[in-house]
Amino acid sequence: MLSAIGRAFRTPDLRRKLLFTLGIITIFRLGAFIPAPGVDYGNVQQCLSLGNTQGGLYEFVNLFSGGALLQVSVFALGITPYITASIITQLLRVVIPRFQELHEEGAQGQSRLTQYTRYLTIALGLLNATTLVSLARSGALLGDCPVPLIPDDSLLTIILLIITLTAGTGLIMWMGELITEKGVGNGMSLLIFTAIVASFPTSLGEILRTQGWTVFLGVMLMGIVVVALVIFVEQSQRRIPVQYAKRMIGRRTLGGSSTYIPIKVNMAGVIPVIFASSMLYLPTLIAQFNTPSDGQTPPPEWVNWITTYLATGDHPLYMAVYFLMIVFFTYFYVAITFNPDEVSENMKKYGGFIPGIRAGRPTAEYLQYVLSRITLPGAIYLGLVALIPLIALVAIGANQNFPFGGTSILIMVGVGLETVKQIDAQLQQRHYEGLLR
Repeated sequence: MLSAIGRAFRTPDLRRKLLFTLGIITIFRLGAFIPAPGVDYGNVQQCLSLGNTQGGLYEFVNLFSGGALLQVSVFALGITPYITASIITQLLRVVIPRFQELHEEGAQGQSRLTQYTRYLTIALGLLNATTLVSLARSGALLGDCPVPLIPDDSLLTIILLIITLTAGTGLIMWMGELITEKGVGNGMSLLIFTAIVASFPTSLGEILRTQGWTVFLGVMLMGIVVVALVIFVEQSQRRIPVQYAKRMIGRRTLGGSSTYIPIKVNMAGVIPVIFASSMLYLPTLIAQFNTPSDGQTPPPEWVNWITTYLATGDHPLYMAVYFLMIVFFTYFYVAITFNPDEVSENMKKYGGFIPGIRAGRPTAEYLQYVLSRITLPGAIYLGLVALIPLIALVAIGANQNFPFGGTSILIMVGVGLETVKQIDAQLQQRHYEGLLR
């Protein structure tokens, strides 16, 4: 492994790509600690020291910003607006026929969809920046902090702060596209990977400080086991054999080859976990806005119910609802992203068929049959991995940002495997042994 990394850095063009990627990642991490204009950095650190930043919003959004959200830095919004915009654009293909037509047009249509995603990212960034600044002004961003985060809350300062945060999102999006174009791997995925990995030392250090060496070593051992199992499932796939009939075009004979359709056990990736987390946070957000601010008036009963059962994540009802929502969204997302009718039609167009299955409708029904059954273990796997931080919260008192589980471990393993494969492919193109033997 180390010798393969050495060969990668000895290859001039690959070394240039790797160094370029590392440089962009360094800039991304530096931006997480540069305070936004108008924000008092000392007051931010004083508020963070109070330890009132646990909960759905903080754990979820701060995860993708690499800690920049709670620092109220220029990159406070992180990559979250782009993730949301990409998901919305993908879902709109089902609702708006024009988006589906652009998706089927090839490179030109994909370029147009990418442009729409960029515009939507800036719009969502502007909306998120306004919300973030409002929370910071009221002191609710860092758990009702007694000192002001924005001492001068004049209109000019607020506008400048909103523009800066939105520009930070645009800059992160541009840096991610630069990595994809001139570096190694998918730029957006690598930036998310970097943001998540950056939180690992803090999370592990907190467990060591509060729980001791015994629990810390147990967590590390559990982490190794979880990573190994996630890698095993992420690499698992059902290969459906496909044969192509021979065709005569002029004097040339085309086709006659055999290939397969890879259907992964986890085709949905981490999207169902993100959907379920977002949906479960909505009741808490609604309850927060309906809680009396004077501290004396008792909140309504339904607010107390939500606070008791759906706010902290350590209640069995929360875990059960979370698990069932992940299973539902897994089926929902797979049904959107994989269309058996479209795959069957493309196979029929180019003379492909599944041995023993007639082309056309029978092929689509067979693909749907296989897909519905292989999605079930994938959905259960996603639900169990997502529950690991919640179980750790109950078992050892660790916070919900438990490093080895949930969204973080799924993204880390997925992005890591994909990046290693790309480096491996580029090494093999130059007649070297790959990173993985």
